[in-house]
Amino acid sequence: MVRKKKVLPLLDHLHTSPVTTSKRTLTDMAVKGLNNKVPPRCLDPDITRICSIKDILVTFKCTLPAASTTTLLTCWNNLTCAAGMEFRHTRIPVPEYSDVDKHRFLQEIYSARKPVVLKNLNLGSCKTKWTVDYMSKKGGGREVKIHVSEEPQMDFIQKNFIYRSLPFDVFVHRAAENKHKEFFISEEEKYYLRSLGEDPRKDVADISKQFPELAEDIQVPEFFEKDQFFSSVFRISSPGLQLWTHYDVMDNVLIQVTGTKRVVLYSPRDAPYLYLSGDKSEVLDVDTPDLVKYPLFAQARRYECTLHAGDVLFIPALWFHNTVAEEFGVGVNVFWKHLPSEYYDKTDTYGNKDPTAASRAVQILDRSLKTLDELPEEYKDFYARKMVLRIQNKAYSTNFE
Repeated sequence: MVRKKKVLPLLDHLHTSPVTTSKRTLTDMAVKGLNNKVPPRCLDPDITRICSIKDILVTFKCTLPAASTTTLLTCWNNLTCAAGMEFRHTRIPVPEYSDVDKHRFLQEIYSARKPVVLKNLNLGSCKTKWTVDYMSKKGGGREVKIHVSEEPQMDFIQKNFIYRSLPFDVFVHRAAENKHKEFFISEEEKYYLRSLGEDPRKDVADISKQFPELAEDIQVPEFFEKDQFFSSVFRISSPGLQLWTHYDVMDNVLIQVTGTKRVVLYSPRDAPYLYLSGDKSEVLDVDTPDLVKYPLFAQARRYECTLHAGDVLFIPALWFHNTVAEEFGVGVNVFWKHLPSEYYDKTDTYGNKDPTAASRAVQILDRSLKTLDELPEEYKDFYARKMVLRIQNKAYSTNFE
């Protein structure tokens, strides 16, 4: 059990300015939350200083060394929520580079394995040509499959959207609107196009094949060899549309041709804090996350940038990313195979299936976990922990941040 006297240093840390809430009240509620692992639900919202997660964990760990970090973090997150405190991520700006050629990209940027924004690249005439009317005329009436959602935050896990088909020229005009006279669900529904191959089960997206008239206008940065090319995905988003956080298994560049887009990224090393379901994060709202449900998310380092027309974002493989179209926007996402071809799943047409060796390892792990089910709970817990330690010692790298 957590004793009240051990919580007092935490309260001293919080009370850096006069408040009306009694220390006894806070103590009782904090102790109850820690003992029951159930955070307090009612606090006088008079704590006027927001402490960082790091500060609070240091204080907690000094006074309550036996408590788990998860328990402590959950309790603190809910103390702050109950007190009306605002969750604030530390935003790490994505570095920007100008006038980068292939040699400089490979020598200075690529090996660091971190996202960067590239400016002033020669992208052809697309930046000025790709207006709504121009794209509608060039793209014509070919049918495209689109995502349609009543909510601005599209959730691929819960599938809060529907798939529909529209002629490309009709779609482009609708996607550029804030309100629609014609719609599937509601007049404020959002649209998203992620171009597909002719047969999505067999063919990759390639703008030069699906939209050759528009492909003539864009010049893709030549940062990779031609035989490494995997796909070029045409992306069009309604204003305000936010896409789920996910990772891809191939390096790629996101070319923002028109519009403005905010991109939030998370390091592969922060995967333990993102509550993964396959290649996607369950945390849909990265700005005001539910820290009661996802307490560890507060520990994920948030990299952020805003892409303007003509900007190019390099996204290394395995980096998680979440995008918000701040206005109607058009982009082209180019993927390439930076690993030897045999590493990749030959059936992958999207660039998001895990490498074949990783898939085999997960299957083996699942069989191992099923074997552990044969043991009593105490033994299963012990040997599962040993397995985790073995994985950490054998597979974790110290070469990445």
